[in-house]
Amino acid sequence: MQTSITPLDLVIIGAGPTGLAIAIEAEKAGLSYLVLEKGVLVNSIFRFPANMTFFSTSLNLEIGGVPFISHVDKPTRKEALEYYRRILESWKLKVKTYEPVLGMDRRSDGIYEVKTTKENYFTRNVAIATGFYDIPRLMNVPGEDLPKVKHFYDEAHPYVGQKVLVVGAANSACDVALETFMKGAEVTMCIREDGIYENVKYWIRPNIENRIKEGSIKAFFNSQVKEIQLHEVVLTTPDGEVTLENDFVLAMTGYQPDFVFLEKLGIEFNEDEQRTPVMNVETFESNLPGVFLAGVIQAGLNTSKLFIENTRHHGKVIVREVLSSSVGPKGVNSLTVR
Repeated sequence: MQTSITPLDLVIIGAGPTGLAIAIEAEKAGLSYLVLEKGVLVNSIFRFPANMTFFSTSLNLEIGGVPFISHVDKPTRKEALEYYRRILESWKLKVKTYEPVLGMDRRSDGIYEVKTTKENYFTRNVAIATGFYDIPRLMNVPGEDLPKVKHFYDEAHPYVGQKVLVVGAANSACDVALETFMKGAEVTMCIREDGIYENVKYWIRPNIENRIKEGSIKAFFNSQVKEIQLHEVVLTTPDGEVTLENDFVLAMTGYQPDFVFLEKLGIEFNEDEQRTPVMNVETFESNLPGVFLAGVIQAGLNTSKLFIENTRHHGKVIVREVLSSSVGPKGVNSLTVR
């Protein structure tokens, strides 16, 4: 028995802001497309801290001509979630959530078969926009797997009256240290460098530096976590090892793309420190023909290089390449599966 299947023009992996921006361009161009998301809509933003405020203005986050309305200049996580729900509704985007991609094979005729937990999809082109927020950068120290160690922060309430060690000195670490301190935690920071990260949000930096200066938040600079124990944590500092009483370790050490998943799909990487993917910088095509990379994954480990506001154009570039391909849009050929 034979089943004739018309392949899609484009499958987009990831329903974050970049994936949605690609979908909007595909919708505008009249392409047949589908967005596959392993979690919820804008899954990474959903996992942001409950009270997080974006560094960018709402205007710089807008996509698809849909106004981003926020009560203040810098929108909150709650406002962002509402905005991307309106994007989905306004454009009637074809998105399937809770459908992780398991793998991808390229047929002899150039058609890709994208396999998910629910079914398989056939497509001429693939755009990967999986972001970087799901995989934390580990400290790789004994005890990091204890339940008291958190690499993702939600809100301050669980840490009221607790001895908390915050690891890191960038935006997330400073936000977490200040919020938990303000809600009644006893906060200590462990910082590898000799000061707070220079690019910390301008409205946060003076606050955290003043709290450290006055001693409300204790900070160990040029220091690292050596070991995490059930009720203590051991730091390596310029003055030798220091053992602190501790209830929770909030490791705000950053995140990275899911390299294992990308390699499973067949994406290759350059031999550089940042593990940047092999990619045509003008077309965003990867080492795989018809497979494009979008968003922060283009920067490899240098996740602070690309943001929502400077990757909004990626969708236009990718859809332009799909339209200019020799096959063309709207499924001219059909795929026969035996």
